Amino acid sequence: MRQDNQLIVLTHLSQLLTFITGFGGLLVPLVIWLTQKENVYKMDEQGKHILNFQISMLVYSLICIPLILALGLGIVGLLILCFLSFIYPIINAIKASHGETPKYPLSLNFIS
Repeated sequence: MRQDNQLIVLTHLSQLLTFITGFGGLLVPLVIWLTQKENVYKMDEQGKHILNFQISMLVYSLICIPLILALGLGIVGLLILCFLSFIYPIINAIKASHGETPKYPLSLNFIS
């Protein structure tokens, strides 16, 4: 197993593809994690954190959509989720470059 902090940082930052392409923020980290989790030290642990965060953001977004129609509060919820989805991959990429473990807020444990 090799130490490759650059690939882990790239995996964290690949979540930002959602803002560019609209869908890549879940697919690219998933592919990197599936192909490299046994080759790169700490990739399995950090990849699970990334995927749990991305799936959680998707679930929370789906919950906010009916709230837009019902209460109008869904717009505020989506804005908060958008902010978290943009800021935390950057923060955790910086942490990963220093060898620290990422912490994603509101992340449900789908993959353990």
